Amino acid sequence: MTKYIEIKGGTIQSVDSDPPAPQVGQAWFNTASSTLKGYAAQGTGSWASGNNLNSAGYAGAGFGTQNAALKVGGISRTDSNEEYNGTSWSEEAELNDGRTQFSGFGTTTAGIVVGGENAPGTANIVLVESWNGSAWSEVGDIPATTRSMGAFGIQTAGVAAGGAAPVNDVVATAFSWDGASWTAISNLGQSRKEMGEAGTSGTNGILAGGETPPSTQYDNTETWDGSSWAEVNNLNTARAYVGSSTNSGSGMSVFAGSPSGGTPTVTVTEQFDGTSWTEVADLATARRSGAGAGTAVSALLASGYTGTASSNATEEWTVPGATKTLSVS
Repeated sequence: MTKYIEIKGGTIQSVDSDPPAPQVGQAWFNTASSTLKGYAAQGTGSWASGNNLNSAGYAGAGFGTQNAALKVGGISRTDSNEEYNGTSWSEEAELNDGRTQFSGFGTTTAGIVVGGENAPGTANIVLVESWNGSAWSEVGDIPATTRSMGAFGIQTAGVAAGGAAPVNDVVATAFSWDGASWTAISNLGQSRKEMGEAGTSGTNGILAGGETPPSTQYDNTETWDGSSWAEVNNLNTARAYVGSSTNSGSGMSVFAGSPSGGTPTVTVTEQFDGTSWTEVADLATARRSGAGAGTAVSALLASGYTGTASSNATEEWTVPGATKTLSVS
């Protein structure tokens, strides 16, 4: 039987009162009431407006949590870097190489961005940069010049897969990252680019949606367990250029995007529970190519392209939580 300590990395605490601000998945024993309790997401989530980015844009990378996220790079191959603290965005140290159509993963103090395009047309790059909370530094190049891939993980263990390389050829190749270098791993089951991405390590990730040019949209979902890809249940709406909750493991949310090669854009949000996808509350503003961050129950989408203009809007996705008394029955 799986133990709580194996899942959460700690024992269940005994306390004389319920914690004032529990985290999703936290459990404790209340000695005053002699009850085992836990905190979990309950009910249907909703979107709420957050404060705008300092600069509008799209096709950059996003990663982190709802209250501590980075939105990096984007259209016009910018080197911009903005950090969100749950309330407002602040400009931080710029990338060494401006780029668009790339991916990132990690946290606001330990992140990675990989690949992309840094010149007009199809000038893909292999450059990888590492973020330490205050500055970017170039680290080990990815073996293939790739843009628009899906990537997930942490600064020292991640995966990048799919994308367009070297021109507009969409690929299924995948690589793992160990904090210093990249190694080729098993190919995706479906070649594609511009998919949703989420994962908590280099051995626990998920990619959903994507496209093959000029306008074939996919609803495929594939999970990675550290050794192979497995196809699981499909999205309800086939689309690409989506935002996603980057720090989720077996569960994730996918939002916005385009079901037909760039336009129109949609507000559709879907949530994956590890088995199937469910359509939930829509975004306020339809857009594609926004930067996502967070988890399946606490995420954000910043920037994007509405079909007519770049956006600087931020929306926050939250599934309400509740304390429940647990039993063995």
